[in-house]
Amino acid sequence: MTPREIFMAALTRDRVPRPATGSATSIATVDLMDEVGTFFPEAHLDPEAMTALAEAGHTVLGFDDVMPLFSVWHESAAMGCAVDWGRRDLMPTCREHLYAVGDEIVIPPDLLEKLPARVPLDSIRMLRSRLGSDVAVCGKVFGPWTLGYHMFGVQDFLMATILQPDAIRRAMDTLKEVTVRFGIAQVDAGADTLCLADHCTRDLCAPEAYRDFVMDIHRELVDRLPVPLIVHICGDTSDRIPFVADTGVACFHFDSKVPAPDARRLAGDRLSLMGGTSNFSAVRQGTPALIEADVAEKIGAGIDIIGPECAVPLDAPFRNLRSIADEAKKPR
Repeated sequence: MTPREIFMAALTRDRVPRPATGSATSIATVDLMDEVGTFFPEAHLDPEAMTALAEAGHTVLGFDDVMPLFSVWHESAAMGCAVDWGRRDLMPTCREHLYAVGDEIVIPPDLLEKLPARVPLDSIRMLRSRLGSDVAVCGKVFGPWTLGYHMFGVQDFLMATILQPDAIRRAMDTLKEVTVRFGIAQVDAGADTLCLADHCTRDLCAPEAYRDFVMDIHRELVDRLPVPLIVHICGDTSDRIPFVADTGVACFHFDSKVPAPDARRLAGDRLSLMGGTSNFSAVRQGTPALIEADVAEKIGAGIDIIGPECAVPLDAPFRNLRSIADEAKKPR
């Protein structure tokens, strides 16, 4: 089986000759940028630079997939958020928010032609052309809960879920169309799967809030986006993994705050699991022995796709990511 075939089979828990390897979030580190000669902020805003850095996920790190969106801000910037695109050792940040809660949100008719949306679409086309059918291409979209943070600011958005819940539901009903438009465009460009990242972490979203505000929208996105979805939520998600499993998504990209055996038990037999390797103890500071033990634990727990828990720290050594992929591919 090709890396792409292994990755896509692992997404749906089909039979594979070995565990898949990969990430649905950023694999960019400063030393990986040095290795390939392309850097932030250009890798956010230039399709050639984005493609070169994303392709290194396979050619340098050995993962079975590539994923070119290294920032959380692409669709929000296309909506009009003022974004500082950072520098080689600093991720982008938003300088100001667009709306107050209760305002009517307007999606630009040329959303997908705006530079922050057009660049990743062009990059996905390039990756598909260069890698052919050998490597899985993973796109990334943000769900309407996270887009709400970006539009209104985190504090105002969360307060409004209590004080103005109907306004939040109206906003999310509009913002989900941004997710759908950007996601379908990525699929049309050549993406095999999409990471649906939604920051419904326990620190910001009670399990009841996930159930009441987000769960039905995630179910709808499963129906409307024509590829398998990988939901990514940071933090301790043990109180909402069963809800995620009930949405019909293919895979859950989970955080190391949930022990791998617990994640497998909570996910059940159908939901594929990805990640769970600590960005700090393994990716940033890992020794060969620690990485070997970590990968063995993930495989023993039945994790389907071995890789980091979230966007890796920019100061992590990329060789630890390569070691994770190499260890997962060893015959057992």
